[in-house]
Amino acid sequence: MIFKDRSDAGKRLGNAMARFKGRSDLLILALPRGGVPVAYEVAKNLDAPLDVFIVRKLGVPGHEELAMGAVASGGLRVLNQDVITKLGIPTEQIERVCIKEEREITRRSAVYRGGKQTVEIIG
Repeated sequence: MIFKDRSDAGKRLGNAMARFKGRSDLLILALPRGGVPVAYEVAKNLDAPLDVFIVRKLGVPGHEELAMGAVASGGLRVLNQDVITKLGIPTEQIERVCIKEEREITRRSAVYRGGKQTVEIIG
């Protein structure tokens, strides 16, 4: 299936999900950047709250394209222990990279949300 653009894709997806419209337990999470226009249209169609879920790769120091894990909105951290062990990456280096990327998540969250509060995820 070919879409005109991301907005068109979101409208079609929202239409396909029409049975969820009006549910009080519905929340649409968007992965920036490309997912935001899609999720916006879905949320609009379903009359649901929309928020962003930001994920950042944890690049291996000196080889940043190689992921040793990821951090995400809400303080989520996932580490690839195989990569960390194989390369002998010290805990201090991992922590420095995590802190740097978590700061970037905080910065981007403020930009994407425009001062609005995070939508609470429960259940």
